[in-house]
Amino acid sequence: MPTTPKPLLLLGAGGFSPAYRRDLLASIAAAYTVVLADAHAPDWARPYLIDHIAVDLADTEATAARVKTYAAHHDLSGVMTYMEHHVVTTALLAQQLGLPGASPQSMEACRDKAATRRLLDVHGVPSARSMLADDADTAVAWAAKNGFPVMVKPRAQAGSAGVMRADTPSEVRAAFDRASRETVLGLDAYGPQGVLIEEFLDGPEISVETAVFGPGDSRIIAVTRKRVGPPPTAQEYGHCVDAHDPLLADPELARLITAAVDAVGVTRGALCIEVMLTPDGPHIVEINGRVGGDLLHVLIAEALGLDLAQIAADIATGAHPRLRPTHARCAAIQFLYPERSGYLQYLAAPSRLSEHDWLDRLVTTVESGAHVAAPPAATYSDRLAHWIVRGTDPAQCAARLTRIERELTPLITSTAYTPACTR
Repeated sequence: MPTTPKPLLLLGAGGFSPAYRRDLLASIAAAYTVVLADAHAPDWARPYLIDHIAVDLADTEATAARVKTYAAHHDLSGVMTYMEHHVVTTALLAQQLGLPGASPQSMEACRDKAATRRLLDVHGVPSARSMLADDADTAVAWAAKNGFPVMVKPRAQAGSAGVMRADTPSEVRAAFDRASRETVLGLDAYGPQGVLIEEFLDGPEISVETAVFGPGDSRIIAVTRKRVGPPPTAQEYGHCVDAHDPLLADPELARLITAAVDAVGVTRGALCIEVMLTPDGPHIVEINGRVGGDLLHVLIAEALGLDLAQIAADIATGAHPRLRPTHARCAAIQFLYPERSGYLQYLAAPSRLSEHDWLDRLVTTVESGAHVAAPPAATYSDRLAHWIVRGTDPAQCAARLTRIERELTPLITSTAYTPACTR
């Protein structure tokens, strides 16, 4: 049951798929009464809400006016979002309503990868050399001067949309074109346009869930080891959270995270910070002004016993979250991408898989008949399924992920799915 009578305002439910959002909202609603501000309240979200403010969140001024009117009659405890789209608006509303939160300027710096790179450079925080390129010719010239390979990415997307490695001038041009037009979940309407060309950072990639309580006071909640698909894309194929990961107590990583947070000016919030473990030490990839996606909150709950959504909600209301782990396990997730482009006819999984007590869930995310693209053209929306497993260590989790994958049988054809015979 909720522990506070003051409602918490949530910006955006996330209508893309309840498979990715339901647990987050359920966790928040377990501790707070939740009012949703969004154009619509999805059916799956309604059981967790006490009220709904119908508003177009892409219209910041209208949203602010509507929320202020609501707040004049309801004493809100805080405002938060778990969606990349709304981090700036969330900060703006918190500031205008006198509620805890980061400054709008710091969230704008997180949303704009060019601004993030600039601030990190000014403050001497290890990152990638980078330039906001006006056109493909400029990007090619930068790569020729600074050396191949390079990374090309959109200025304000998420989910690795449009992020490509390029090893030649022609690949830079192709990557620039893709980064200029690719988007995910409509994010192109919520951030600055443009394309960055960057130094290629070599090494394993991690994400660091971080709680921020003030300048110089950033604490690592969890470390996620990322499994990235084959080049040239940077699509995430899976994640693993291990309670015994030595990086949880690594002083160099802790100093980097604190320095990065201070550089962009975030003074309160729950962030997901992506880091590359290069031979020259850890370097910042990007700073996200909200908790991580891809069901990282489920992995963190299974491995560490920590509720990431409630931690974020507590920080948003000025409460003191529980950050001490209660579990010492490992959990991992894998995403299934199509091996060929075409129409998904069906995705079969033996019913016996449900008998595994270490399998948390197996969810299909594409309906039969949908057209899907195989890598490297694949995007976030082309994932066919995902599954989460528990184990004692990363090796056991990896073996269990593979065991499930071997049991899945997707059928993809070049013709569209039809439910009945046609003439």
